[in-house]
Amino acid sequence: MPGENLTRAEAQERAALVNTTSYDVVLDLTTGPETFRSTTTVQFTATEGASTFIDAITRTVHAVTLNGESLDPAEVADGVRIQLPGLKTENTLVVDADMIYTNTGEGLHRFVDPVDDEVYLYSQFEVPDSRRMFAVFEQPDLKATFTFTVTAPDYWEVVSNSPTPEPVTAVAGQSATWSFSPTPRISSYITALVAGPYIVERSELTSADGRVIPLGVFSRASLAQYMDADYIFEKTRQGFEFYEKHYDFPYPFEKYDQLFVPEFNAGAMENAGAVTFTETYVFRSKVTEAVRERRVITILHELAHMWFGDLVTMRWWNDLWLNESFAEYMSTLAAAEATEWTEAWTTFAAMEKSWAYRQDQLPSTHPIVATINDLEDVQVNFDGITYAKGASVLKQLVAWVGQKEFMAGVAAYVNKHQFANTELNDLLVELEKTSGRDLGEWTSLWLETAGVNTLRPEIVYDENDEITSFAVLQEAPLEWPTIRPHRLAIGFYGVEDGKLVRDYRVELDVDGNRTEVPELKGRARPALVLLNDDDLAYAKIRLDGFSLDTAIDRLASIESPLARSLVWGSAWDATRDAETRGRDFVRLVLGNIATETESTTIRTVLGQLVLTASAYVAPDARTETVETAATALWRLALDAAPASDEQFQFVKFFAALASTEEQLENVAHLLDGTVVLDGLDIDTDLGWELLIALVAGGKAGQAEIDAALASDNTASGQQSAAHATAAIPTPEGKAAAFASLVETDAAPNAIVRATGLGFQRGSDPALFEPLVPKYFAALRTLWDTRSYAIAASVINGLYPSSLANQSLRDATQAWLDAPENQDVPALRRLIIENLAGVDRALAAQARDAS
Repeated sequence: MPGENLTRAEAQERAALVNTTSYDVVLDLTTGPETFRSTTTVQFTATEGASTFIDAITRTVHAVTLNGESLDPAEVADGVRIQLPGLKTENTLVVDADMIYTNTGEGLHRFVDPVDDEVYLYSQFEVPDSRRMFAVFEQPDLKATFTFTVTAPDYWEVVSNSPTPEPVTAVAGQSATWSFSPTPRISSYITALVAGPYIVERSELTSADGRVIPLGVFSRASLAQYMDADYIFEKTRQGFEFYEKHYDFPYPFEKYDQLFVPEFNAGAMENAGAVTFTETYVFRSKVTEAVRERRVITILHELAHMWFGDLVTMRWWNDLWLNESFAEYMSTLAAAEATEWTEAWTTFAAMEKSWAYRQDQLPSTHPIVATINDLEDVQVNFDGITYAKGASVLKQLVAWVGQKEFMAGVAAYVNKHQFANTELNDLLVELEKTSGRDLGEWTSLWLETAGVNTLRPEIVYDENDEITSFAVLQEAPLEWPTIRPHRLAIGFYGVEDGKLVRDYRVELDVDGNRTEVPELKGRARPALVLLNDDDLAYAKIRLDGFSLDTAIDRLASIESPLARSLVWGSAWDATRDAETRGRDFVRLVLGNIATETESTTIRTVLGQLVLTASAYVAPDARTETVETAATALWRLALDAAPASDEQFQFVKFFAALASTEEQLENVAHLLDGTVVLDGLDIDTDLGWELLIALVAGGKAGQAEIDAALASDNTASGQQSAAHATAAIPTPEGKAAAFASLVETDAAPNAIVRATGLGFQRGSDPALFEPLVPKYFAALRTLWDTRSYAIAASVINGLYPSSLANQSLRDATQAWLDAPENQDVPALRRLIIENLAGVDRALAAQARDAS
């Protein structure tokens, strides 16, 4: 990534000199498989006589013309920036260049479908990658209108932010040209181009202002048979109605296309009117209900951005958190109130908040309002703080100021700042007006400090089991010692018809190290006391001893899915914090997961079970614990209701842990049909999971992988084959997987990710120990020569976390301590976070052994 960074100071200086009016971008996509022609005309004003630069990552710059004067590309262009000297008040710049297709998911990504050899393109520009498709002032506060003209094969679909026009023949029988109308004033990172022989299904809806909004759902031809467009349209209509009502502003663009694209790095991207999604959301095989719900949340998340992010946009990336946190909060609210996914807040507690708590306890944690000095700071801040903690804190803010007042403030903000750039204070001003609250202290305590508090109940009972004293104790980590105010509820649960049911609730403000709750005096001892009932607050919670015993014995009988999720979360936090033994958490899960009803809770908890059994129990008990957990999951799968989500998940996680001869034999029999579970279809993707388990267990190898790929030579099949190959449990197999990512950079992003997943499979230290010195020796070269997306995937994917031992810790710390590694903060952050995982595992192992 040499030379591609942009500092905030540079962006501020440029914004003081330049104001952009329009871009006219002409693209020729018929020039070959490596590059495309890009001719950009930029109209902008500037300070007379000033000099600045425009961003353009190019293969070749053919011509640069500024205000009619030709500039020598050899003098002004370095492949990343183009220098612009001697500006006038009114300026016209024309840049003619060859740009480079990528296979990294950044810029204009090019993919060839192995099924039919068709080419598919899509753009991905957040954070700094519109400069990979056209010359641009790459910063969010220099908004402009964008007009795209695209020449491409004449049978393609070509989609951008504006409605797709009728194409005009360019070369008869070969290519055509699409001339799009200008966009509204938007930031460059939400412009888009998607092109290829996509299959489209169309519909429409009527906006709140009476306009008819065309809708499109796009997928590759080889996946189109699996695209459930009618369902996507239904969720979209529900989201439109919900958001137009709450924002009090009609949808701000002309059409709304949703495009499911290959080899996508994230879940989705909020390009204005042309949202791109990972095509893993096109379900060619059975998926869990958790994944189905996640797709709906993602659809609603991106739709929320059309107002909050696209219509009104952050001035600089330090307010990225507000963009993403707000969309995460609103999408969960919309799912719970406007769709059939009424338990979305339970999902939020199980997944998003778990992610937030984990991220907030890393050494790299940061305030929600982070310091963003440059683009590399932004790249590593797409994290659990920016998304999940921010959304959790917004949820608490809503509980404090009131839902009606909060939404009124948001609506005023959107209407006041439409098509403009803003900062956090612009939103706070409107919220203070509508709520009547001073948010200064709240902002200081919640947005400008890092770390998560822990809340514990302190309860004293008399001889009659009546409460004589009840207090909530608050703690903060030493590194981030902020004690914060929390709006929360306390629930008392009793047994009713065999269920644990809430029979009393009190809501209050908790502040300081100790908060007395006098209204609970005199109440009888409940079976379970649950702090933060209804999950209003952002804080880790602990159970008192009596309630913990109840939870261990009767967690499955708690009637409320959200309350169960909070108890699961409390038990997991205590395990991660080495307050309780890992083997106790394994027993808790195996004894209570059978009757859990929420798919995301099952998925999250079983993932935690796998991590605990493989890394958090004492090393001398690990093998037995893994075997016990796998055997129990197999029994749960056999006993589960046929064709149920629970059955499906138990089989998947059983395969992930299977290690004994008998367990691997059961996996093999499932795959070959010798063993049949009623209602369980061993479809293509589940078949790959079972094969990968056999490979990781040494019961299948390259021949079986090649045979499976021959029958599924698709994009997904190739990724699964890469996953399986990297899982081969031999030193030679791991070394080959390592070399395939380190010694060559040919693999596309999706194959890089899949290889990393396979590399992590394995528990024998002999598989990984020889690669530890090679890993650290390769880090700087990887960072300096690969794009951010690829570098981060390789560095995280090849970190040998399966070792989780002192020697890995020492090697990691030695790299961090080396003087030559002090000048790469973003890279250091990746390594520090991996080291934190090892430290936590070592502490948990020690607690489990005690």
